[in-house]
Amino acid sequence: MTACAIETTAEDDDRDPGAAWPTGFTITANGAYAARLAGGGDALYVERWTLDGPEPYAVPLPLDQPEEPGAQLLPLADGRVLVARRVDGRRNTFSLLYPTGPDTRELRLGSVEAPGSEDLVLLPPSPDGICAYAMCVGPDTTTLWLVAGGAFGPEQVAEVKGRCSGGVWLDRTGRMLALDRRLDGGPVKAVAVDLERGGEVTPLLQITEESDDRLLLADPDSGLLLIRSDAPSPGHDRLGWGVLGSLLPVRFPDCLRLDDAAVTPFAVQPGQVLLPETCAVALRIDAAGGSWVGVWQPSSRRMAQLAAPQGWLAGAGLWTAEGVLRLPYATAEAPCGLAALEIPPEPEPEPEPEPVAAAEEPRVCRPVPLQQAPLTDRKPAG
Repeated sequence: MTACAIETTAEDDDRDPGAAWPTGFTITANGAYAARLAGGGDALYVERWTLDGPEPYAVPLPLDQPEEPGAQLLPLADGRVLVARRVDGRRNTFSLLYPTGPDTRELRLGSVEAPGSEDLVLLPPSPDGICAYAMCVGPDTTTLWLVAGGAFGPEQVAEVKGRCSGGVWLDRTGRMLALDRRLDGGPVKAVAVDLERGGEVTPLLQITEESDDRLLLADPDSGLLLIRSDAPSPGHDRLGWGVLGSLLPVRFPDCLRLDDAAVTPFAVQPGQVLLPETCAVALRIDAAGGSWVGVWQPSSRRMAQLAAPQGWLAGAGLWTAEGVLRLPYATAEAPCGLAALEIPPEPEPEPEPEPVAAAEEPRVCRPVPLQQAPLTDRKPAG
């Protein structure tokens, strides 16, 4: 299962203007568990959801002290939940919560200082389900920390020049991480960071020299990449797709562009090995009237728009390999629900139009060939 629910607290000038709104609901990479802050007002607590059983169910993990609204959560594959808390305005503490009978056990892991204007944000769940990483964004440098899964508490694993945002895993092992980096006030470019080589950075996306090129989602099985860039229309971000390691161009389908709504991908169908065109993509559509769901495949010329279940935790969801989209929701009557969304069948393809003389060729933009940033079969130097 592949899912995504990313929260970011980087400075506004480095945020993707079309990035997903925080859902407050994060799902493990394997789709087994999720976590969110439940309750309300001054009585917030961590709630863990189990998603891989016959029916979803929630387990409250309250402590003696309520959680602050800004607490960040990250579930692990063993059912524990990592909590990152900001204290004293600069220190970030990390704990693992898990149920022990009727009580909640808290294992304190240590802390990371984020002085001055630096901001710390948890990265999306690692594909290995064991490790958890955080990103500390400073004025000129971004540091990456292993905050759970190490031997001696939080430890710095990489330092990347520039201000980074985003965070997308490129493989199934938790080694290669894509970040959107801005250097010296220049354009934003997605780069690949090798965590097993001390944070070695290689280019990932450079569609044009001046364009802002961000990576939103990646599926390691098929190689499908979901990209946001202003390359095809400078100053206006467009949603596009490409293939990891391919020389094929990045495409920017017109059906993913809505004049009166923001469209943001949040989940990709897994298991489509080497078949990126057939991967189903779930998209969150936000407009003045609310939020609903879009479903699209790169091989399609249309995006289906579907009503979301009542109480949908907007921007969160996961696909099964069989192509079933599951959306979490919470209402007063059903505080822990998982709706299976029925996807309408793809219509028959329309016949190709006759060629028109002197028709203008569409502009095609290319990423940096991934041969320059290999993601597999890398050997440690030495």
